Amino acid sequence: MKNGMPRTRTAFVGLAGTHFAAAELSQRGYVATVTSRNTEGIDILASSADGSRTVSIQVKTSGAEQRSRFTRSWIMQKKHEDVASDNFFYVFVDLKPTNEKPDFYIVPSKEVAHYIKRSHQEWLKKPGRGGKQHNDTTMRLFEIYDEAIAEKYLNKWEILGLSPESARET
Repeated sequence: MKNGMPRTRTAFVGLAGTHFAAAELSQRGYVATVTSRNTEGIDILASSADGSRTVSIQVKTSGAEQRSRFTRSWIMQKKHEDVASDNFFYVFVDLKPTNEKPDFYIVPSKEVAHYIKRSHQEWLKKPGRGGKQHNDTTMRLFEIYDEAIAEKYLNKWEILGLSPESARET
């Protein structure tokens, strides 16, 4: 079990998020290919319709069952602190408890790497239960707790730079 859910359930949540993100990209006119499950760190390869720009995407999904503990929060690992490329993005998927369309937060990998590194260092400096120092761990947490920050990334697919308009802006 992981996060209180059977491992197969969490795998389905991750797969659902990846396929929702790929479907959203396709609906927007981009070429989106879900990679094989054994492709380390890349869940979707996406390109502009004319093939002039391609990006790699890792999808992180939070399921509705996890919502009581984590709202707009996704578990990451220490290794993600070092993943920072102009062509690599995260799509954080927030699945809804009903048949609603999920929320998608599109965030450049450089911003994620910076955030999780900084927030983990801050967490280590704060005292834990009973005033004791936290033990270091490889787990990291990417959180979007501020509404202004949420707006910056929510459904902002143009951040990927795949449309002709956004390619000219970058």
